[in-house]
Amino acid sequence: MPRRSKAKPRSRRRLRRALFTIAPTDAPKVSVIIPVVNERRTLGAVIREAAQVHPATEVIVVANGSTDGSAELAERMGARVLRYPSPLGHDVGRSMGARAARGEILIFTDGDIVVASRDLRALSAAVESGADVALNAYLGPTGLKQVHGVVLAKHALNLMIDDPAATGASMTTIPHAISRRALDIIGCDNLAVPPKAQAIAVCHGLQIRAPHYVEVGRRNRRRGRGKGSDPLERLIVGDHLEALAWYIGQTGARGRMPDDGRSRESVC
Repeated sequence: MPRRSKAKPRSRRRLRRALFTIAPTDAPKVSVIIPVVNERRTLGAVIREAAQVHPATEVIVVANGSTDGSAELAERMGARVLRYPSPLGHDVGRSMGARAARGEILIFTDGDIVVASRDLRALSAAVESGADVALNAYLGPTGLKQVHGVVLAKHALNLMIDDPAATGASMTTIPHAISRRALDIIGCDNLAVPPKAQAIAVCHGLQIRAPHYVEVGRRNRRRGRGKGSDPLERLIVGDHLEALAWYIGQTGARGRMPDDGRSRESVC
């Protein structure tokens, strides 16, 4: 009797994946925003997971200067695609996607990291239960002799602005979710500088939580990083400095920090 081929079920799985399309909805509850720069290899899986967050989900793919067919793939799968022929700049895709979003809950993720729908749903559920901002509880590797500058910047900013989520949870990190109310207060443009968006949320008393952990550090594709300085690290640290400057401008030179009883008038 001939043996049953094991390749057939696998082929069926591939076919189901190839035929996957997002169910259309006129009134989305959740908008999942995915900026993409030449990430066709992972984008299909990212979209499939994103589309399963809620029965009424719209998936918005911001094709940020992509030339590898990412936009065409997203369109075939039923995503709303915003096309920009030239790169907009790091995180600007979040702003553009948020401006187009129709959902009451907005989730931000990236096209090169496949995040399971259950993880995205956990953040959506936190917003639905009252949070304005639901952050990934991933803090980055801190128990190292030399901690990465971005990890230090996240912790320093949260300490300075007294973020209720505390430690290193950050709007720089994907995935995270915000409410429509948070979007209205923060403003679409400010989402292009995630640490500033977070500082604005804190200043306006928005409810910020870090309800769920998603390991994204090991899966984060490193772009253009060889030996020597990391341009993306410099950019993100610069974003945090911009956020601190904004916060100090709103709260005073000490950023609401106590002066610890110093008697400055006694200094000669």
